[in-house]
Amino acid sequence: MSDTLLAAETTVRDIAAKLPGAAEIFRNSEISFCCGGDLSLKQAAEKAGLDLAALTSRLQDLIDRAGRSAPQETPDLIRHILDRYHAAHREELDFLIQLANRVETVHGDQEEAPLGLTETMIALRDELENHMNMEEQILFPAILNGAGAHLAEPIRIMNEDHADATSLLHRIEHLTNGLSLPIGACGSWTALYTGLHKLCDDVVAHIALEETVLFPRAVAV
Repeated sequence: MSDTLLAAETTVRDIAAKLPGAAEIFRNSEISFCCGGDLSLKQAAEKAGLDLAALTSRLQDLIDRAGRSAPQETPDLIRHILDRYHAAHREELDFLIQLANRVETVHGDQEEAPLGLTETMIALRDELENHMNMEEQILFPAILNGAGAHLAEPIRIMNEDHADATSLLHRIEHLTNGLSLPIGACGSWTALYTGLHKLCDDVVAHIALEETVLFPRAVAV
């Protein structure tokens, strides 16, 4: 994963979308992976006045830690995905959608208002719900039954779902200016962006865990 993902020419948008924790590093380094997301890692480091090798090392550490933290047994890994991500997405999305609607309604006349955010989040909720249902009802039981290479086509479909969800995350980042709060933001606006910060990072981590650990492991059985 690291050889291609952390290549100097890879865009920061792609890295933020595929590597859990990268978005936080970019935010703290004042590297935009929203409107400035088309910059390569090398270009973004130069623009921010950062050493490319040091930045790449911090990102590589995320990859190393992610590999060590994944449960080693497949049933445990699936249970972790269900508890840590499926349950959390469902719990958080409806509340955040309500907050987004409130912010758009009350502050829609402000220049920084994230107009269109509620609609995008509803689309993300529906996309994730359909995806998670398919996993829970079909894919995960098949993996646990050792279906192996027969899972190639269902996994391809799941990866297409991942791409659709990632596009919606990009849209959320764009609408919120990289989750940057305006000066004097109210409590609802602050709570919304705080919750979105966690949700977006969780979805990226969820996707990465499936694509880099669970799915390759399942097909190899």
